[in-house]
Amino acid sequence: MAAAKERRADPRKLWPEVKSIIMLGMNYGPEGDPLEALADRRTANISVYARGSDYHDLIKGRLKLLGSWLAAQARGTGLKVFVDTAPVMEKPLAQAAGLGWAGKHSNLVSRAFGSWLFLGSIFTTLELAPDTPGRDHCGSCRKCLDVCPTRAFPRPYVLDARRCISYLTIEHKGHISRELRPLMGNRIFGCDDCLAVCPWNKFAAQAREAKLQARDGLRAPRLATLLCLDEAAFRALFAGSPIKRIGFERFMRNCLIAAGNSGDPSLAEMAVEKLQSPSALIRAMAVWALGRLVPPQRLGALERRWRPGEGDQAAIAEWTAAMAHARAAQQAGEQAS
Repeated sequence: MAAAKERRADPRKLWPEVKSIIMLGMNYGPEGDPLEALADRRTANISVYARGSDYHDLIKGRLKLLGSWLAAQARGTGLKVFVDTAPVMEKPLAQAAGLGWAGKHSNLVSRAFGSWLFLGSIFTTLELAPDTPGRDHCGSCRKCLDVCPTRAFPRPYVLDARRCISYLTIEHKGHISRELRPLMGNRIFGCDDCLAVCPWNKFAAQAREAKLQARDGLRAPRLATLLCLDEAAFRALFAGSPIKRIGFERFMRNCLIAAGNSGDPSLAEMAVEKLQSPSALIRAMAVWALGRLVPPQRLGALERRWRPGEGDQAAIAEWTAAMAHARAAQQAGEQAS
């Protein structure tokens, strides 16, 4: 965001010839309540928008078709289309164009489609009359703020991305804070909590576009299945999906955190296998997961085998933290009994 601050603030810095911006939305409303997938911690929860085909490709193709029609109606018209492919502030532009308003969760809310809209834009050299801007209809409601697992909203309309599960699981490339990992639950790609609880979703409809329908294997995939993937299998499973964009390392990091939160000891052996990964990040998250899935005695035996050969300082620190956590959990259990 900071690297392109000036261009985000003024679209004319991105393209000096632009006279008008046409904002469009595409409904991706889910077939059911996305929060239901959070209940079974042995499964992985994937954000609604990523359960089907990659919306970037779909919407960009539609925008190009519309742009071609527009150019044919007004010859000599210059235009550019964008779908998350340039420093464009789609949400405030969409509000200015009357598609909805920026809710307290900082995402666009529509009276017709609730929180489930993909946004795309057509920049054009045509002089077009502006539409009436969208008006805020959030009122006193704060459901989206209160539901956030990591308390990523310091105040209404302001998001701290450093605590947002969507940012952490998709954009963040390194280690996720130990403080936040337990709060992520089984969310391995994105988070829909603040969107799903919006009362305006009562007017939302399920998406009709076939390419946006959830694939059978991505509605609630078993963590055990995902943890068994190697890099080639990951690329094959998520071909044509936005999930592929984060790469195998970040994906497996997220799955191992979900495994640690699952309470399912049967996932421990899969985490043990990841101690041999060439990725230090994956090895570190395997240690974190094991610290929550196996008793201290087993964890100690694994530490004696694997820690001496570990050369990454972050992974070594995870061994220390995992042992401390396992011992504390055991002591708490003994005191409770």
